[in-house]
Amino acid sequence: MTAVTDQDHTDEHTDEMDHADPSPVEGGSEGTSGNRLPVEDAPDAKDAAEVGDPEDADDHARVSADTSGRTESKASADPANPSSPTDPEEATGSWDDGLIARRVNETTAAQQAAAVEIRASRAQAVHAAHHTAQVPAPLAYDGPLRSRLDALRELVGLSRTRLDSGTLAEAGRVLDEAAARRRLSGQHTVVAIAGATGSGKSQLFNSLAGVAISETGVRRPTTAAPIACSWSDGAATLIDRLGIPGRLRRRPLQSAEMEAQLRGLVLVDLPDHDSAAVAHREQVDRVLALVDAVIWVVDPEKYADAILHERYLRPMAGHAEVMFVVLNQIDRLPGEAADQVLDDLRRLLDEDGIALGEYGEPGATVLSLSALTGDGIPELREVLGQFVADRGAAARRISADVDAAAWRLRPVYATGRRTGLSEEARDEFAARLADSVGATAAGEAAERAWLRNANRACGTPWLRLWRWYNDRREPATGRLQVRAQADEEATARQRVEQAVRTVADRASGGLPAPWAQAVREAAVRGAQGLPEALDELATRAGLPVGRPPRPGWWPAAVLAQASMTILQVVGGLWLVGQIIGFMAPNLGVPVLLMVAGIIGGPLVEWSCRLAARGPARRYGLDAERRLREAAAGCGRARVLDPLAAELLRYREVREQYGRVTGAGIGAG
Repeated sequence: MTAVTDQDHTDEHTDEMDHADPSPVEGGSEGTSGNRLPVEDAPDAKDAAEVGDPEDADDHARVSADTSGRTESKASADPANPSSPTDPEEATGSWDDGLIARRVNETTAAQQAAAVEIRASRAQAVHAAHHTAQVPAPLAYDGPLRSRLDALRELVGLSRTRLDSGTLAEAGRVLDEAAARRRLSGQHTVVAIAGATGSGKSQLFNSLAGVAISETGVRRPTTAAPIACSWSDGAATLIDRLGIPGRLRRRPLQSAEMEAQLRGLVLVDLPDHDSAAVAHREQVDRVLALVDAVIWVVDPEKYADAILHERYLRPMAGHAEVMFVVLNQIDRLPGEAADQVLDDLRRLLDEDGIALGEYGEPGATVLSLSALTGDGIPELREVLGQFVADRGAAARRISADVDAAAWRLRPVYATGRRTGLSEEARDEFAARLADSVGATAAGEAAERAWLRNANRACGTPWLRLWRWYNDRREPATGRLQVRAQADEEATARQRVEQAVRTVADRASGGLPAPWAQAVREAAVRGAQGLPEALDELATRAGLPVGRPPRPGWWPAAVLAQASMTILQVVGGLWLVGQIIGFMAPNLGVPVLLMVAGIIGGPLVEWSCRLAARGPARRYGLDAERRLREAAAGCGRARVLDPLAAELLRYREVREQYGRVTGAGIGAG
């Protein structure tokens, strides 16, 4: 009796479902062959029957049968119907109020509740296991693509302080979308069907699905929102990423052959890209940035439309490997006109820079068909099935997005010119700083000081007295000296500024504008306080305190000069003594002594001057070298090192950019 009741209940439920109104948008859609299209499950759906597990459905049926059997048995126990079965409690009146009757009833109810609970738990476990088994594996990128994404992420991080957020926005979007797509199913391929108004893309969508899913008609625009059709389960999160609600999700015609051929395909019908409604165009642009591949549907009248080629095909030329271009409505072209239009379409695509995979090379697939008559649909379905079965569309799409982002960033990372600061430019900068502090003049002054000290030590006493007398007679000229010093400082500051500008121009030459600006700013910051620092270094590294050092032969020269002076004094005193009669007359010896002293003194001085030229020159060069090194060190610490840091940062980002492009571009 329970089985009969369950069958009647099932038949009634089937009749109610058959009389329900199948709506193509709100509920299911009924195809030409009478097969019903269920709406694609939303991510939070828990109904085991829609999930499609037979064991789960059988468990629910058994639980429903037990419950409905007991309910109908109780309902059939009508006192007016003698043939209807009665409940034990009603049939045996002596047990109504007895303790044994109550215990029997409680035991029976507990056993029935336990049985229902066991069946429900089993059904829930089976449903959970089935749901876990249907969770698709996430997308996996290969090694080169992961390396490029890591390089792009590093490139964006290194460039945030040098480039504005708008310049890096596209690269950041690519990284975000790559990370989001990687977390989702790798067993599904999302393909969008895009086209202009009247191109027949919705009709092609229905032909691939095998049933009318997307609305077609004369009214334009017909498709107002994207509609998704999935050939296998587990694509709910992918469709969620597209922002398509559950009421616009469909399943294709239930055919084993079609499901096997297109398993893993998620097909999306987009609104017209040239729609008069701005919201429709915005939805097209949004979804096209998220899908794995796109089928462009063109018709014989608008296949050369400038909007299609300039706004979509030409900017997406790098995505040729994940692009199909389908010439629809060839049934409207007589004779060989279809081939002529198809050849002209290929010519336009070639002008757009889209590679055509006609001879086995990677590129876009170009086909001609008629969605109305079905001509060419099997070929498209076969090519699309192979494309989906390859499971590489998502990675190729991300790789193409990385290429596009890298190409947009090329002007800020690569100029095709050699960059960097040469040794010649560094030496020239150091020489300019040395000139600004007067390194050459300081060396010459040190040389003159050494010679002057030598002359004082080795010169004749009479010449030294004469020089002392002349020094005492020179007037003080303090005002002129102060004015000259002020002019010299102004000139030195101008030389420093000119040196900084020159080295900044040399360092920024060949750099993209943002990095060249960063180099110039670093040079300007380093030039602040540089003249004062150079003056301080010049004071510390200038002439040493005290007299210049004396070589070892100076005491002998001084002794020789003293001897010549003594000879002159002795000869003179001898002559004076002879004149006053103090000594015997003998002019030869005193005159000879005096002549020897008079001639020998200047001769010793001249000899010492010749001998002092070498040490004096070395002393001056050493003083100049110290000052040049001090000026170069100051300029290196304040200007060259910051410039080198900026150039090194640019070299790093340039290397990362080379990894992103896969070309290994060097820093130049």
